[in-house]
Amino acid sequence: MHHLSLTRLRPVWMAWLALAAMALPFQVRSQEAYPSKTIRFVVPYPPGGPTDLMARLLQTELQSRLGVTVLVDNKSGAGGNTGSADVAKQAPADGYTILLAASGPMAVNSTLYRSMPFNPLTDLAPVVQISAFPLVLEVNPKLGVKTVKEFVNLIKGQKAQLSFASAGNGTPQHLVGELFNTQLDTNLAHIPYRGAGPALNDVLGGSVGVMFDILGSSLPYIQSGKLVPLAVTSAKRSPSIPNVPTMAESGVPGFEFTAWHGIAVRAGTPQPIVDKLNSTFNAIFQDPEFHKKWDAIGTPVVGGTAAQFGELIRKETVRLGKVVKDSGATVD
Repeated sequence: MHHLSLTRLRPVWMAWLALAAMALPFQVRSQEAYPSKTIRFVVPYPPGGPTDLMARLLQTELQSRLGVTVLVDNKSGAGGNTGSADVAKQAPADGYTILLAASGPMAVNSTLYRSMPFNPLTDLAPVVQISAFPLVLEVNPKLGVKTVKEFVNLIKGQKAQLSFASAGNGTPQHLVGELFNTQLDTNLAHIPYRGAGPALNDVLGGSVGVMFDILGSSLPYIQSGKLVPLAVTSAKRSPSIPNVPTMAESGVPGFEFTAWHGIAVRAGTPQPIVDKLNSTFNAIFQDPEFHKKWDAIGTPVVGGTAAQFGELIRKETVRLGKVVKDSGATVD
């Protein structure tokens, strides 16, 4: 009888062993160290701009530090919403798709667009802040002003309304101009362009007199004297143009505005993967050679914790959302 029951149980043991053997490769695979395959780095803007340039600089560093291929994938459209939604809604939450998260789609577009394809605060997990580009209030030399005070006097004394060019509705170049109007009680008219390049061309040509531009793209024209810088919009002076005062130093206390970027992944990505990415980016930013390359594109190195970047997104959503509402800007 005893012998019989063992014989009967043998097929059950064999089945269990077979199942365990089949499960083993899956267990090993799930515990493989991250990363073990190609990472897709989504940039929600076209190639060639400052956002794309940041991704290309980081791509090389990430590949050497993580030991896997990193592919930059430019998915532009809808003011950065298309590429950002791709990571927020389509990509698996496994850390193999990372987003270059810009202030537009992360904090502005939810007020600017009537309907959003994703919720930046719940569909994405912040990893780290990577930039804080100052903008520079610059004018065509023909305007004949050298300081913010002279510029404000010119605006208020002109019979015809002065205009400022921007890279489009809701872009940092637009919002900082609206903030300027609010804080200085001026009435600069906004002219949106399809991108910073065409806007800059018209300011250089003199058909529009004024622009608040991200410092990196305007720097060559400031250095060559084709544009006159009046002030930077960051809290501190920029090392790239140390002689140009801040807005606060120019008599506008509390005026601070930067175009920021960071890294995000889909919400639900395991915490150890978020931590690994955060520590990798922070290590990149501590490299003195990388520091020089980053400074050259016009932004200080930022870094920090995922929680700090999350807090920035939440605060700026409220602050910039108010600027958009006050300006009455919409894009759809």
